[in-house]
Amino acid sequence: MKTAIINCRLVDPESNTNSIGGLHIENSTIADVGEHLANDTADATEIIDAGGLCLSPGVIDLRVKTGEPGNEHRETLATAGESAVAGGVTTMVVMPDTQPAIDDMALVDFIARRAKATAKPKILVAGALTKKLNGAELSEIGLMKEAGAVYFSNGDEPVSNASIMRKIMIYAKNCNVAVASRPIDHTLWHGVMNSGETAIRLGLSGSPPEGELINLYRDLALSEATNCKLIVDMISTAKSVELLKVARKSNPNVFVTVAAYNLFFNELDVGDYLTYCKVQPPFRTEDDRRALIYAIANGDIDAVVSAHDPQPPESKRVPFEDAAFGAAGLETTLSTMLTLVANKDLDLLSALKPLTSGPAKLIGLNSGRLRKGAPADIILFDLDEPWHCKREDLSSRSRNSPFDGRTMTGKVKRTIVDGKTVFLRN
Repeated sequence: MKTAIINCRLVDPESNTNSIGGLHIENSTIADVGEHLANDTADATEIIDAGGLCLSPGVIDLRVKTGEPGNEHRETLATAGESAVAGGVTTMVVMPDTQPAIDDMALVDFIARRAKATAKPKILVAGALTKKLNGAELSEIGLMKEAGAVYFSNGDEPVSNASIMRKIMIYAKNCNVAVASRPIDHTLWHGVMNSGETAIRLGLSGSPPEGELINLYRDLALSEATNCKLIVDMISTAKSVELLKVARKSNPNVFVTVAAYNLFFNELDVGDYLTYCKVQPPFRTEDDRRALIYAIANGDIDAVVSAHDPQPPESKRVPFEDAAFGAAGLETTLSTMLTLVANKDLDLLSALKPLTSGPAKLIGLNSGRLRKGAPADIILFDLDEPWHCKREDLSSRSRNSPFDGRTMTGKVKRTIVDGKTVFLRN
């Protein structure tokens, strides 16, 4: 079967392509792509006239939490998958903080089999760095890699013991795998929002930026000492941007991610104690937000993640101090970046790179690019369509979103995984 997609705007950050063209799919892979195919339907058994829509690689989301196994009332692989494809996500990596934690090869295999049976996007697994995520006993990193884990993380709980973290990095280096670490010092970072005047005015406890910076210094030093590939997981401050810019000049093993909501919101958006806006890392100052956007534009951030962490209503409809951290994000990540394009904060290729080729290179995938022979994991989207985010319209099982009530720009119209349409919006 041959599918021809014609009359589309090809947008591919890896090849720096932004032009009118077409794309042909055969046997789940991209058979050809380019300007010469703008109206070419030769031998096609299926023809998709894109009508001028943008065609790009699908979003690769490196940080997604589901409740499966253990907390399926929050989210399952199937419901997360529905939310993912509606947001243009064709590949997502699920985090290990489940019940039980994904800390051995049997659980990696379980997730892979469940995902294949129930989910529409491709689902990969991040294995736990330590058993039960307790930060004390190393997990079976080598065996989990063999089972398919694409990188390793301790989830939202950093490994606080520097000696253990060093051992982990030595082991990970020998196994040739990446270690993702949240830069959090819990002795400083125990508040419910950003530390500062806004927190004081609201009477809420704050988490200062130093709580991110201190552990970041530590992890960078250990990565350099062990030569381990380090993913700095979700930075949120301007000071972190500056430190990492310097560190990456001498250490090519350091990679950086940021949560999409930290590019869109600042601390003032907490507003009247909006628990949907209680996330980790917290919304920071406007200067921090702008610094993160500049880092995207300059290529200093490798991946933008959804930080999808849905919470049920009973965990959010409580006082702000008591509410759970986390928000649904799979359906809003792409639109967040496209809204920044509409606001002229970023150009289109810079906005899409940390969603496509950036994360693909980070974990060694052949997707994330419009290239002959690459998997046909692609999306069609309207770059300019405004839409109003309503929580009740989201596909996630738990629909708490800080974007609820916000007008955004850019909407996914079709999501294709391995050459097959898995989502279509009229």
